[in-house]
Amino acid sequence: MNLRRRLFTACIALLGAGTFLWLKLPLPFLLGPMFLCLAFALGGAAMEGMGRLGTAFRTILGVAAGASITPEAVAAIPGLALSLLFVPVFVATVALVSFPLMRRGFGFDRVTSYYCAMPGGLQDLMVFGEQAGANVRVLSLVHATRILLIVSMAPFLLNWFWQVDLLARPGRPSAELPPAQIGWMLFAGLAGWGIAQRLGVFGASIIGPMVLAAGLSLTGVITGRPPAEMIWACQFFIGMAVGAKYAGVTWGELRRVVLAGSVNGVLLAAVSAVFILSVSASGIAAPLDAFLAFLPGGQGEMVVLAIIAGADLGYVVLHHIIRVALVVTCAPLVLKRAR
Repeated sequence: MNLRRRLFTACIALLGAGTFLWLKLPLPFLLGPMFLCLAFALGGAAMEGMGRLGTAFRTILGVAAGASITPEAVAAIPGLALSLLFVPVFVATVALVSFPLMRRGFGFDRVTSYYCAMPGGLQDLMVFGEQAGANVRVLSLVHATRILLIVSMAPFLLNWFWQVDLLARPGRPSAELPPAQIGWMLFAGLAGWGIAQRLGVFGASIIGPMVLAAGLSLTGVITGRPPAEMIWACQFFIGMAVGAKYAGVTWGELRRVVLAGSVNGVLLAAVSAVFILSVSASGIAAPLDAFLAFLPGGQGEMVVLAIIAGADLGYVVLHHIIRVALVVTCAPLVLKRAR
């Protein structure tokens, strides 16, 4: 049954990508699968993401980030300290404005409201929230809606403010890369993921490959980023996973939970705008880099957009890693103290 649902979901995602390509709509391999899977899920179709196969393709993003870490990028890290100091303030601000909205505005219980307010990774928050007694279904829909809203909005803002070509190839074609390079990238992705998972690292599918690819990049083994075809495949699986999360949603959940996620997403975008303007206006970072670093979307989704936009990938990824790490490590401690 799971295999049948997954094959059906993959077919719908392919149809979405093909439709967006035919109509020349932006980010066809990301937004096409996402919106068509979302439409079918809301229509009552039985949808399901690709599980570990989908996670395996996310490792490509970790490799792309790690391959961007060169000796020059490492030398520039101390200069990021001032920008990184904004991240804990950002996380605290989001939590302080989002928690009352979830608790008083939509009436969720205290634990569920707390984990809905945390701007962290979906999977990590689901694990911690379930252990703390939160409503997992509400958590899943609120955070999926936040990511859906931000990922849908961000590409059009990139095109509007920075004239980013959303139909451009996100890298060199695979035919231009030596087979050995692609082999090393595949090795870094799968081996890095496996090692990080064994060590219990949060975000193992991105962090592990990133660290291993960075080591191979700094030693000259990997000399470029993954080819466009690999990035497109990763976008495809991410878009499909986001849209399929709405499978089985009821009208009652749409009226209350998805609305809560939508309002929360708009609120978080407004908070993000304050930090983006503060960081860019003070000259700490370029406006494009600040925009992608302080948008509270999914870690993988933001890396995809950074690659497409040609942003400073190391800068963007480091900010999202710090954000997710703060939420993952501090959220259970703060909730325990509050109790």
